[in-house]
Amino acid sequence: MKLAEALAQRAAAVRRVEQLRARVVGSARYQEGEELLSALPVAELRAQADLLAKEIREVDTLIQRTNWEIDLIED
Repeated sequence: MKLAEALAQRAAAVRRVEQLRARVVGSARYQEGEELLSALPVAELRAQADLLAKEIREVDTLIQRTNWEIDLIED
């Protein structure tokens, strides 16, 4: 995987995390006693968030490996 592809993949995953977060926050509602309730399937959303976090970590690892392997200054 090229560095540009990895960066694009990471950016896409981060956007999906932000969309997921906005969906969760937007669907939450307060009822009596300040109890926060969600109209969304929490287990499903948590699983999606976990997969996205794993994808971001894996892509970050690829990016870091590429950064360590490339010499920017030639002798």
